[in-house]
Amino acid sequence: MNRITNNKQQTTTYKAHSEAHTMKDLPIQRLKTIRDFHRSRGLPQPEHPLISVVDYSTIKHNPANNAVSWVLDFYSIALKRNAHAKFKYGQQQYDFDEGVLFFIMPGQVFSTQVEENNAALKKSGWILLLHPDFLWNTALAKNIKRYEYFGYSVNEALFLSEKEEATLNNVIQNIQQEYHSTIDKFSQDIIISQIETLLNYAERFYHRQFITRKISNHKILDRLEELLTAYFNSDDLVLKGLPTVQFISKNLNISPNYLRSLLKVLTGQSTQQHIHDKLIEKAKEKLSVTNLSVSEIAYELGFEHPQSFSKLFKNKTNLSPLEFRQSFS
Repeated sequence: MNRITNNKQQTTTYKAHSEAHTMKDLPIQRLKTIRDFHRSRGLPQPEHPLISVVDYSTIKHNPANNAVSWVLDFYSIALKRNAHAKFKYGQQQYDFDEGVLFFIMPGQVFSTQVEENNAALKKSGWILLLHPDFLWNTALAKNIKRYEYFGYSVNEALFLSEKEEATLNNVIQNIQQEYHSTIDKFSQDIIISQIETLLNYAERFYHRQFITRKISNHKILDRLEELLTAYFNSDDLVLKGLPTVQFISKNLNISPNYLRSLLKVLTGQSTQQHIHDKLIEKAKEKLSVTNLSVSEIAYELGFEHPQSFSKLFKNKTNLSPLEFRQSFS
């Protein structure tokens, strides 16, 4: 699950709030069908059982919905403005009082706390609900899983310009108009092509952000370098072995997929390659300024077998550890 906000809301503050109940304390309400969703939000029955575009301003808030967590058996892509609610995913809670677009996959647990005094507020936006059965026997049924933003953590916001937001609104209008029209043998293919267009635009905007938000992204690179340096200068290498991608992303407070995408765009390398580069840097230091044997260096760098270390070193430098050391003599 992930969200995208308009760039006018980049200054929106996302704060954690202490609540009497955490999400894990709330009972879970599972919505198996799009009709179930409509019913739970006080909406008329959907025109199509497997796909629906909901006008967010027409959703009626039921205070009882604040007391449960939700699991959907279908995809949800939503753009909301003036929601005046707090969204909770995992054990973190975030405000989204301004415009926010977010993606939810089937099976993901979330909760929403809507403010009781928001009835008079002019909320707007849309929600695209898509049941997996609508994608049956299409290429998108398999390909939809490649869009990584469905798996990104909620705190990894993406920002849209007004032009980008208008582009997505146009696509949503096309989807809505198509399934409102008379259904024929072309309808499903046309709607799916529009959904693919929506997802591809979102992916383009996502990667565009990696480039345009240079200061923020380079701070992540700086933190990555500091984290790896501290790890390789500690006893963790001997005690725990090489740091994992999961360890790195957790300490940077971003998901593994987000970190991988960011590094690929900014450096052309994966997280694992960055870890190996830091390892080789440390190995070169030990080979050039100490008298430790290759086996001892391999052990200090977290390798159980010196052969594995030597193989990785040669792959990275085109020299064996001994050949590298001899180049200094």
